[in-house]
Amino acid sequence: MIELTAVQVVAGIGVLVAFLWVWRAGTRRARAAAEKARGGARLVSLGGRVLFNAGLIVGVQWVVIAHPGSPWVLLAVLGVPALFSAFTLTRALTVETHSERRRRGGRR
Repeated sequence: MIELTAVQVVAGIGVLVAFLWVWRAGTRRARAAAEKARGGARLVSLGGRVLFNAGLIVGVQWVVIAHPGSPWVLLAVLGVPALFSAFTLTRALTVETHSERRRRGGRR
């Protein structure tokens, strides 16, 4: 049979609480570091995809301009990417507001 004094029990509980506190702080710190790394990776991944797609569009446009053919092909090759970029820029720069009517007795 193990006999412990009250001081030993309190000290054991204190060590256990301190261990749990340090462990939780470590997991929070690790989670924050992982989230920060994921955010940076997303930015680099997005930048790489944007550069690749821009290079692809420029390459196709260069081939069509360098080897003239139908003016409709030239118009399509230059116009379609312009429409996509105009749509994206317009959507990104448009400020949208949503105003909801308040109901009677609702929160203000």
